[in-house]
Amino acid sequence: MQSPEITAWHPASWQGRKALQQPNYSDPAALEDAVGQLAKLPPLVVSWEIEALRERIAAAQRGEQFLLQAGDCAESFAECESDHIAKQLKVILQLSLVLLHGLKRPVIRVGRMAGQYAKPRSADTETREGMTLPCYRGDTVNRPEFTAAAREPDPQLLLRGYERAGLTINFVRALIDGGFADLHHPEYWNLGFLHHSPLKEAYERIVREIGDALDFFKSLTGGQVHEASRVDFYTSHEGLHLHYEQAQTRFIPRSQRWYNLSTHMPWIGMRTAQLDGAHVEYFRGIANPVGVKVGAAMDSGWLQGLVATLNPQNQPGRLTLIHRFGANEIEKSLPRLIQAVKATGHSVLWVCDPMHGNTETTVGGVKTRRLENIQKEIELAFRIHAAHGSNLGGAHLELTGEDVTECTGGARGLSDADLARAYRTQVDPRLNYEQALELGMMIAERSKKARAS
Repeated sequence: MQSPEITAWHPASWQGRKALQQPNYSDPAALEDAVGQLAKLPPLVVSWEIEALRERIAAAQRGEQFLLQAGDCAESFAECESDHIAKQLKVILQLSLVLLHGLKRPVIRVGRMAGQYAKPRSADTETREGMTLPCYRGDTVNRPEFTAAAREPDPQLLLRGYERAGLTINFVRALIDGGFADLHHPEYWNLGFLHHSPLKEAYERIVREIGDALDFFKSLTGGQVHEASRVDFYTSHEGLHLHYEQAQTRFIPRSQRWYNLSTHMPWIGMRTAQLDGAHVEYFRGIANPVGVKVGAAMDSGWLQGLVATLNPQNQPGRLTLIHRFGANEIEKSLPRLIQAVKATGHSVLWVCDPMHGNTETTVGGVKTRRLENIQKEIELAFRIHAAHGSNLGGAHLELTGEDVTECTGGARGLSDADLARAYRTQVDPRLNYEQALELGMMIAERSKKARAS
């Protein structure tokens, strides 16, 4: 694919390009009114938080830190409640603790939350019992019920999405500022699984070892470890709905740059990463660190064009490539993309998404993912990057703090027959808290063995 001609950029310049995966609103005036209201509302994040994240991603590119990007496949308005948000934060903090202990590197915590309300779909419509309606595209677009009224894209939902995102990030900040994330007290994060999980002893050992290390530092220096009492936490979502992203894009005079202030780190999905498309046009002009999902369908020229278009000045920390192949495809496809990026001379952060390429459907028609395939793809990603002189600097996971049964496998041996017990996702299957920690412990154990060899 050829790079598009670079034109003057402004937050609405994407409207001159072909925009895929956008809702079809029946009332353009109502959409314009909602976007106008959204553009006047306060930003959800600020530019110096975004710049701090970019600096940390630059450190991860150098192999000094590790990015953990995790959360729901798609957030829902109904789950914008304190218990659900706290559980999501808990499992991400627990997973980051396990990784910190095993990798011996700072972990960058980025939640797929506070804005992950729009989802790409493989078809514009859905048919049930002879009735065809627009597909459900996420709570910020329309409603999941299969009725004509519910499936009609509603511009007012953009404002509801902004409000829910603001409530979520405000509560997360309050929890963290209040000491919820204090490494001196990881017992605050315990979920119910500790009473029955086979991982209980391993997790408690990690907690004890970190606690002992903190106590030793305190006795040695007479002070606290600053990073142990408060952690940095960032948000991310797929920048899919371009009217929403445009409305929260602001020019910051201090830095003379445009920022998307609805999130710290937006990303482009595979379905909307066309070089001449609207999403790439929008993303090339914002100063946020950005991610791009890449996979087997992306040839070398396409990827090199994205690298050149999205980060023409090769700015450290700017571009993260999130690869998603599947356990059976990664060995064939990843080396080619690594070499393609090396040929550009640009620095990127490579992150493995072992979820999307491993989605399958059971005999009964239920969408699921098998933990053993997720683990295999992560393991192969580490090996392939090392073999090609590259660095795998992060993991991108879909998970939940709830006790769901959406992915099979794991310490409790969930099977296809167990899926019906607590299958709650509206879109893609997620790891439950126990499976997520098991994956984290596998990554940590692999790192320990690599250092010892």
